[in-house]
Amino acid sequence: MFIRPLRRLLTRPTAVSHFHTFPPCLSSRKILQNFKLADIGEGITECEVIKWNVKELGAIQSFDPLCEVQSDKASVEITSPFDGIVKEILVKEGEVAKVGQGLCVIEVDEELSDSASAEQIEPALSAAAAPSPIIPNSKFVEDAVSRAEQIREEPSAPRRLHPMDPNYLPSSTPDINHENVLAKPSVRHYARQKKDIDAFLSQQASSVSVDLSSVAPRAQTEQDVIVELGRTRYGMWKAMTQSLEVPHFGYSTSLDLTSLHSLLPTLNSHIPEHFDPSKSSSLPINPSALHPAPSPPPVPESAQFTRLTYLPILIKTLAKAMMAWPVLRSSITPGSVNGGGKPTLTIRPHADIAVALSTPTGLYTPVIPHADTHSIYSLSSQLKHLSFLGRQVPCALTMNEMPKRGATVTISNIGAIGDGEYAHPVLVPGGGVAIVAIGRARWVWDVSKSDRGERRLKVGVSWSADHRVLEGAELAAFVESWRAYVEAPERLIGEGI
Repeated sequence: MFIRPLRRLLTRPTAVSHFHTFPPCLSSRKILQNFKLADIGEGITECEVIKWNVKELGAIQSFDPLCEVQSDKASVEITSPFDGIVKEILVKEGEVAKVGQGLCVIEVDEELSDSASAEQIEPALSAAAAPSPIIPNSKFVEDAVSRAEQIREEPSAPRRLHPMDPNYLPSSTPDINHENVLAKPSVRHYARQKKDIDAFLSQQASSVSVDLSSVAPRAQTEQDVIVELGRTRYGMWKAMTQSLEVPHFGYSTSLDLTSLHSLLPTLNSHIPEHFDPSKSSSLPINPSALHPAPSPPPVPESAQFTRLTYLPILIKTLAKAMMAWPVLRSSITPGSVNGGGKPTLTIRPHADIAVALSTPTGLYTPVIPHADTHSIYSLSSQLKHLSFLGRQVPCALTMNEMPKRGATVTISNIGAIGDGEYAHPVLVPGGGVAIVAIGRARWVWDVSKSDRGERRLKVGVSWSADHRVLEGAELAAFVESWRAYVEAPERLIGEGI
């Protein structure tokens, strides 16, 4: 009655069924495997455990999601290389694990474990495999042992390591079993079109060639470049810093250039020959027949011009107004600091006017001395020559054009470059008592003189004065004196220019 079931049991073809009815002493032996964090990418030395997909004492199968880790490059899901039970989680969620550090301890069967796949901590018998005092029947045990030995002698295929296992080594000639290959939909889609994709990429690589030698210098030029200030710009930096010591007073208004606009064609048609050699004319009668006529001073080619602008006329009218206001012809002489002397004002007999000049090497302010003694044509010649010297590299302006004493008033023609009407010029120590910026002239409809209005050409002027010397009322009154000459240029004829 007992022998017949045992005979049926021993004649079954599979080995798994034989151990279900074995006594506890013949049960499978359990061991603990320490599963380590593998190298998941080049340059990655540690990862943070974001989530565990299993709990302690929970069962897990091979290739089941074990946990999810995150490096500084990407997050990776790690699968289990064993079938077994997770005995202990060594790295909790939110903690950081080094590459090669154990993540968890998994209890696996000794027959299914591989010493090369993970670190064996200690062999451990399961509760069912604990020693039992029960002594089985000797004949039953001998038959079962002999049958088990026959089964163990049968060859079995070695267990394949998981690709994420630290001890996984890809074989040079792997034995690929297409039934066991994991191919997700994206992989299968690429496999079907791999031939076309490879052909397209090879065609693109042959048609597009990148010259790395030309790309490398371009990448280097995109870096920050440190440039030291030149002598001129460093001097401007110091002068602008010192300008903070001067209390500025600003005043802006507009001047009517309509009368000058009407006068300008006449002045352009009568430019003297020594300023414009192209207008030389031979008279039928020699004026020097009786006595040699005085010859004009020689004019260098750099000072010759063919067309007048508004700037020399504005400088001439400004010089005429400065002659009526001595305070605008004064320069400050600071007192002795040690002696405790008061500062003084030096009144000059003539109007010395500086012109702000932008050059390739920086900002300069050459001086036109005695501007009140020059004619409009002579002032235009002076401006042309100073502009020529400033454009030279290096700058050809010398101490002759920029004397140490400087000027008392500076003029800046910003309208020649920009489209602005007004500005806020800066007055530096030693730069005189005032500076004016002239904007761009515009035609506007003016209704200030009649209800119907009329079209007038106006230009904006912006003043900054040293408030230690000039009062606001004085500057406003001086500008009105200048306006009287600009808007009525016929006065220059009556005063003999």
